[in-house]
Amino acid sequence: MSLHRRTLLAAPLAGGLAGALATPALVAAQGTRVRMGALRLIHSITPFFYERFMPEGMTVEVIPFESPTEGKNAVVTRSVDFGAFGIAAGILGSAAREPVVVIGSCCDKGMAVVARRDGPVNTLADLRGRRVGIWPGSTQEVFIRERLRMEGMTIRDIQSIRVSFSEMHAALARGDIDAYVGAEPGPGISVTSGIGKIVEFPYSTPMGTLNMIFATHHETTQRNPQLCAAMMRVHRRASEFAQNNRAAAIEMAVARLGMNREALAVSIENVELNWRMSPEMIQRSRTYAQHMLELQQIRALPDFNTFFNTRFSDDEARVS
Repeated sequence: MSLHRRTLLAAPLAGGLAGALATPALVAAQGTRVRMGALRLIHSITPFFYERFMPEGMTVEVIPFESPTEGKNAVVTRSVDFGAFGIAAGILGSAAREPVVVIGSCCDKGMAVVARRDGPVNTLADLRGRRVGIWPGSTQEVFIRERLRMEGMTIRDIQSIRVSFSEMHAALARGDIDAYVGAEPGPGISVTSGIGKIVEFPYSTPMGTLNMIFATHHETTQRNPQLCAAMMRVHRRASEFAQNNRAAAIEMAVARLGMNREALAVSIENVELNWRMSPEMIQRSRTYAQHMLELQQIRALPDFNTFFNTRFSDDEARVS
């Protein structure tokens, strides 16, 4: 049965939420299965390590998605119980009053502006008039728009071409585009193949290195707080393990996602796996949402009081 339809506790836990965090096995009914949505990207590798950290009586099924919007929609429709995807998709959903709630961070960095190695694009200003692969509605789109603004340009100064993350390297290699604003391991693949070069890592905006979030449905936070607490602990342990064991992260991406090991060795240096909703992360997210509003990508700001729920992250941070 789906987690949001189950009663996870037969009786209140002694010690409250702290007790649940200390003994996460208690929160799960026998045979409970968690459906976790993740993107086919190296900086979404954390969920693939969940299995080794799941409490007794709980199992996890990781469901890969091609785009952040697909991952967000799966959370909203409860096709998955939790999801890891870009902050942009979450803001788009929340601004439209969809019941998506951020309960943790997932990854920072993981993006780059890439151009053909043998081409004339060496700086952001060189993108003027060029064909640039961008995935609409992605975190990368907002970053490149802000970087263009900082350089005295707008999106109208380039030829924006709709390309999915997984197709960006191939499109660059074919010559369909002159550059792209991609997600790892795409940039790593382009560099190691000799096709591409890094123009810049677009982290100089007030949004910093912000990228991916750990989210769930609003109802899950209300009806199953013990589940959210347990999964936050799993997410933390998996994130810390993968961040501190880069070789294991690479092997997991090769085995589960079929990625190129040589490219991953380059990509993983541009990936920062994390889990905590720090004040800095929240402020960067608010700044990000303001940029989306100014760019008319959303009609109104999210209700941050419901979009952000720091309870589980804060409680987990108090547990050593």
